[in-house]
Amino acid sequence: MFDAVRNNKIISQTILGLIAITFAFFGLESYVRDPASANDVAKVGDLKINQQQFQQAMRDQQERLRNQLGAQFDPKLLDAPEARKAILDDLINQRLLMLEANKHRMFVSDEAIRQTILGIEAFNVDGRFSNERYEAALRAQGMTPAGFEAQLRQDMTLQQLAGAVARSSITANTAANRILAMQTEKRDVSEIRIASDAYLDKVKLADDAAKKYYDENGKQFELPEQAIAEYVVLSMDAISDQLAVSEAEIQAWYDGHRQQYEQPEERRASHILVASEKLGIDKARQKAEELLAEIRKNPGRFADLAGKNSDDPGSASKGGDLGFFGRGMMVKPFEDTAFALKEGEISGVVESDFGFHIIKLTGIHAAKLKPLSEVRAQIAADLKKAAASRKFAEAAETFSNMVYEQADSLAPAAEQFKLKVVRSGWLKRQADPANGPLANEKVLTALFGDDSTKNRRNTEAVEIAPNTLLAARIVDYRPATLQPFEGLKSSIETLLRRQEAQVLAVKDGEARLDALKKGEGNQTWGAGKLVSRMDARLIPPQAVAAVFRLDAGKLPAYTGVELPGAGYALFRLNRVEAGAALDETSRKTLQGQLNGFAAQEELRLYLEALRKRYKVEINQSALESK
Repeated sequence: MFDAVRNNKIISQTILGLIAITFAFFGLESYVRDPASANDVAKVGDLKINQQQFQQAMRDQQERLRNQLGAQFDPKLLDAPEARKAILDDLINQRLLMLEANKHRMFVSDEAIRQTILGIEAFNVDGRFSNERYEAALRAQGMTPAGFEAQLRQDMTLQQLAGAVARSSITANTAANRILAMQTEKRDVSEIRIASDAYLDKVKLADDAAKKYYDENGKQFELPEQAIAEYVVLSMDAISDQLAVSEAEIQAWYDGHRQQYEQPEERRASHILVASEKLGIDKARQKAEELLAEIRKNPGRFADLAGKNSDDPGSASKGGDLGFFGRGMMVKPFEDTAFALKEGEISGVVESDFGFHIIKLTGIHAAKLKPLSEVRAQIAADLKKAAASRKFAEAAETFSNMVYEQADSLAPAAEQFKLKVVRSGWLKRQADPANGPLANEKVLTALFGDDSTKNRRNTEAVEIAPNTLLAARIVDYRPATLQPFEGLKSSIETLLRRQEAQVLAVKDGEARLDALKKGEGNQTWGAGKLVSRMDARLIPPQAVAAVFRLDAGKLPAYTGVELPGAGYALFRLNRVEAGAALDETSRKTLQGQLNGFAAQEELRLYLEALRKRYKVEINQSALESK
């Protein structure tokens, strides 16, 4: 099963967005069996994860984060060892599920694949599936329908396995009821705030305390280095804007690729399915024959009978309507019959792997060739994109050489490629999304390097996005400077006094708490506040866990927590009462969350067991290689 898609290119994020399928535990990924290599990142059973696959997964995750976080995205998020390990774990889990699915001969049917593809809105035109749109979308990603469908079948199979495992988890009603009761339980608590500001007058700083802190924390008081830069960006879009496509080129392409613009015949049909696995072959055939006889007597009842009798729930609710489809979208017996009928004609009983069908042909879209006027704009755009791609490959090398060889100016490269030299504001070494193209870690590293800051040479051409190169140079520079102590002394003393006041407040709070637990001390408590785990807004977030850990068996009970920068808080648990019964909607929501947690845990344990069943080897040096 898996050899069918060997060496297929991974589907891009664009297609992932188009098909809008949520792969909860893994994304579409190319499962290939490459020759053994010292650079393999991991091995799972007989399946290997090479550097190319791992780096592709890294890029995919980077793109997902970029889409989610927008301007706040920081590429360094994925540099952490924990992030790289998490991505590798995902790939390993995919391989483990693949091995299990193959072992148990799990398979997704042609009909399931067909229904999934038909349900993808991006492949629809005017509310119905368009085979042309489908093929064009895949072609844009370098894929064929056969390759996409094979890959989709594989991922749906693995999703099916993961889903089956997750659904096997059961949250017992007793446990669920107890957890729900804990969530709604209400606790009446009183509070005393011990503010750190009240201890400021008690703080006595040594005469040299501020200077000592200044000397020991010099980096904290540095003004970071800054630079103003100018830069140029060479992109495929910029190249494309400089190109024009002639009418002769468009006509020549159209004449030489007419088959691409042929819209094949499509047919619309309704059907009634009597599933053989439900009744058995003989009874299913008999029922289908009886339905056919009834339809022959009264053809107008087809939709009504489909709604009441068809075992295809997707079409039964629509009177059996399947919409328009082309060849290759239906199982062969069904397709052969549908394309042999005349419009309005009803078939006999047709047997397929799914059971027995009665088919009514309700519409025909004849095959036709789209006129040039209808596709001219698309052809022009495609030709322009292809030409820009070729020219960009040539231009990129020349651009890189020019900014390196003529390192004292960006003007020659800008003039050669008709680019605008852009001047920045003051930049810091840390990436700031507000700096647009210059908010790139590699660009900033080069820009603040010695060759750039001291010699004012151009940076190398850096790829800041696919088919996009940037080169920059510093035009003004301020090195990092330490602010003078005299201007900071007062603020440092204020900081130190607040830190010491916080220490005194915590010390006092802990002493009072200890006395309360011993039954000593007499505190003045505030009015009681009724809080629950579902709504604890009336107490500080830092106190929630502590308050709900208190033993309600002996009241009152006491706890305390530090409030960073603000002091300390004491809490007294006065009473506990059962929460009000949840309404049905809220209960179902919480029950669903519990089931979700249980399902995740079940799948985690299952994957953990698979790791023990199949030998998993990780090449640590290859994992850390960048």
